[in-house]
Parts: sequence; C-alpha cells; structure tokens
Amino acid sequence: MSLQKSDELLDFLRQHGIQAKTFDHAPVHTVAESRALRGDIPGAHTKNLFLRDSKRRFFLVVTDENTPIHLKALGPAIGARGGLSFGSQEALLEHLGITPGAVSLLAAINDRQKQVTVVIDRALLEHAPINCHPLTNERTTSLTREDIAAFFSATGHEPQYVNLPAGT
Repeated sequence: MSLQKSDELLDFLRQHGIQAKTFDHAPVHTVAESRALRGDIPGAHTKNLFLRDSKRRFFLVVTDENTPIHLKALGPAIGARGGLSFGSQEALLEHLGITPGAVSLLAAINDRQKQVTVVIDRALLEHAPINCHPLTNERTTSLTREDIAAFFSATGHEPQYVNLPAGT
C-alpha cells in the first residue's frame, strides 16, 4: 500500500466516523510561523518532535506548542535508551512519509510497520480541540481527544501517553 496523502487521510478520517474540521492556510514550517499565519483557529496547536535514541528506535513526541522540551529529561520519561537526537529527514520520510514542517500525529497512518513509538503528552489532551497538520503544512486539522483515540485505533497504533516532566 502506498503512503497516504492529505486528501486520502481526510477521507480515511471520514470513513472511520472521525469528525475533523480542516483549515487551509499558507505553508508553515515552524511553530512561530504557524502562530503568525494560521489565523484564529481555536484550540491547542501541537508541537511534534521526530526523535531517535542511541539504539535507533524512533519516537514521535506530540505536545502543546507552548511546552518547553529538553531532550535529556525527555528520554527517561519516554523509555528511550541512551541519548535522544532528532531523526533525519530521510528517516522521517521513510517511517512517516512526510517532510519537515508537516510532522504530525496523523503521520502515524504511514507507519504501517509500527516502527515509530507515538508519545502523547497527557496535558495536551486537556484541550479541545487539538490541532495538527494532515500530512501537509498547508492545512490544519482540528480533532477532539476522542477523535485522536479513534484514529490510533483505526491505524492499529497504541500511543504511549505520558506526563512530560516539568521543564522537559
């Protein structure tokens, strides 16, 4: 099966009864650009880190865009072995089928081999809605925490829900 594209992902969500609202906007590559260009989309906006540990295990860490992340403290909280570093663009494309700027929890749809551990910050789930990119940085999709759980169930992923340590 080929990698999913944005419109195919949105069709997948609809087919699984997931009520997503999607907004089109200019391409954004960073949280700062997103804040400036996304307009008034309500809810929490995600920050997504594609990481690998020293054993070459991959993690997709998803939290609120305002949450500070310190990789040294994050590793033990998510079960990483050794130090964490950012995954390469090649690994991102290989495992999640996306390019930098479009990293999102929804990219798990392309991780058919389940080689990436998806880590969700529990604090993020306190917000409604939760906004993320639908495999492109030219759109933002709003989901409820129930929608996110249904998405992971439909893709066969079991995310790791963690309380990120203060000052991670």
